[in-house]
Amino acid sequence: MASYVTQISREDLEDLREAFNKIDIDNSGYVSDYELHELFKEVRFSLPGYKVREIMETFISGDTNKDEKISFEEFVSIYQELKSKQLSETFRKSITRKDGIRSFGGMSRKSSEGTQHSYSDEEKVAFVNWINKALAKDPDCQHLLPMNPDNESLFTSVRDGILLCKMINLSQPDTIDERVINTKKLTTFKMTENLVLALNSASAIGCTVVSIDAHDLMAGKPHLVLGLYWQIIKVGLFADIEISRNEGLIALLLDGEELEHLMSLSPEELLLRWVNYHLRNAGTKPITNFTEDIKDSRAYFYLLRQIAHEESKESKTSINIDLDGLNERNLERRAELMLQQAAKMDCRQFVTPRDVTNGILKLNLAFVANLFNMHSGLQGAQYNGGLEMAHIEPETHEEKIYRNWMNSLGVSPHVNHLYRDLCDGLVILQLYERVKVRVDWKKVTRPPYPLLGANMKKLENCNYAVELGRNVAHFSLVGIGGENINQGSSLHTLALLWQLMRRYTVMVLSQLGDGEKVGDQVILDWVNSTLTQKKKKTQITSFRDKLISTALPVIDLIDVIAPGTVKWDMVKMVEKKELDEEDKLNNAKYAISLARKIGARVYALPDDLVEVNPKMVMTVFACLMGHGLKKSVR
Repeated sequence: MASYVTQISREDLEDLREAFNKIDIDNSGYVSDYELHELFKEVRFSLPGYKVREIMETFISGDTNKDEKISFEEFVSIYQELKSKQLSETFRKSITRKDGIRSFGGMSRKSSEGTQHSYSDEEKVAFVNWINKALAKDPDCQHLLPMNPDNESLFTSVRDGILLCKMINLSQPDTIDERVINTKKLTTFKMTENLVLALNSASAIGCTVVSIDAHDLMAGKPHLVLGLYWQIIKVGLFADIEISRNEGLIALLLDGEELEHLMSLSPEELLLRWVNYHLRNAGTKPITNFTEDIKDSRAYFYLLRQIAHEESKESKTSINIDLDGLNERNLERRAELMLQQAAKMDCRQFVTPRDVTNGILKLNLAFVANLFNMHSGLQGAQYNGGLEMAHIEPETHEEKIYRNWMNSLGVSPHVNHLYRDLCDGLVILQLYERVKVRVDWKKVTRPPYPLLGANMKKLENCNYAVELGRNVAHFSLVGIGGENINQGSSLHTLALLWQLMRRYTVMVLSQLGDGEKVGDQVILDWVNSTLTQKKKKTQITSFRDKLISTALPVIDLIDVIAPGTVKWDMVKMVEKKELDEEDKLNNAKYAISLARKIGARVYALPDDLVEVNPKMVMTVFACLMGHGLKKSVR
């Protein structure tokens, strides 16, 4: 099929994505032939069974993989063709689309260029403006900034990887040790290294990058670039919308509500709760979404005035928010007047007036999140019931690693709270599939759960998850039952997650080693023999060896696997005296980023090396072993 450009409204695309995700319960990214009929029902486009079969036959005839599976982009293509045909066979109607999704490619999967993909011009403009402002003063980005929002510069800007690395550090500071970013004499090899570093680092902060590689980014594929940028930006915007990191959020508790429920809310839900908290204080009606309910800008006007009022009580300066714009009848002009007020608070980001009046969810969510981060208006808020922050435990390093690991694999729903979001077993069952343990989804109850007996169904899912771990995956789950996962027991949940992560980490080693089971000793022996072959002196006796706290064994191993990668003037060596904690941490940051740069997908944090956390230390060496063995068999 010839490539073409067409239009589909942003709202329709969001509806299609929601429907697709509902049918694609295992989050594989595809629907099968028998699921396509249900998917058309979900999007209110009823087709007889024979018609669906005809569509599948046409699709499969151009599908070189012959796997009878349809991706979301391919479904959008099919849907658009059917809608266009439906319109052409009925009376012509005048339809005006103010927001556009650019689509390119055809239906067959003969090549990536032959597949239907879509991207939003509105998102492109929003991300360009955000990046231009955020990195305007970064000396390493001056050859790329400012980008022009009216052309394709966003897609070409990722080619050398520098901008992506910088954006990752902007969202999650210190994720990448910037000493390892190639910024001079950028050959294709050095740019590829930067892109590999960016992708592995994005994965480490919870972005899903399983379908993206450095070649895709170097080619500037629009839908992949936009998708990756949105994930990175979202991580940064949502980082502090969490109660243990922002105690003011306790003020959002409703009368009679338990703190546990408030803590279980997603960042999106907390943002909606935050907006309505200020709207109630402003004496105006609340909203229920960031699409239809914000199109007239009324909620935004009152939100801006209320947070400006709250912050003026805490500081000597005050910002006057003018509500005269509410009298403007033209909604787009009204939105512009509202954004002029937001600019007074340095928060005119992510949305244009048209993005507001069209109710584009993603961009309005980003606009509100940025507003919250800049001006929460909760500094002087009173806590309901006099709750103490001491009762709220912050997320541990280990919990953060597991959460980011799960999200990087594309589990659904997105894991915001490690224990609460796993209590129905669905995420754990998806993880089993990622580590090649077959799940019988006919035994699983999926949401929406029944009003009566909902927790019983969730418990049954958890029981099945533990059963799979014990009988199929052969995990050590002594004393662990489904009720432990269902009730959010940290000890038991972490024990199961560790074994899932360990299996995932060493899975590639088993594949390279003819299926043999890889134990800790096998990894340890490989590390020491590899170091010995190149006459490195940093031998380790176990994954608890105190020498690991210097990160030198990791750096030496990287030097053996990828000669020339290590810049030794960046490394603090052990000489007459031991390294202090600062030197150890600097070495660890350098080691972790180097590992990601050479292609090892490492989830551990630098602190895990400094503190010699044996579990996470093992994953670092296992990932390096996997990468080293792959290179040796090429």
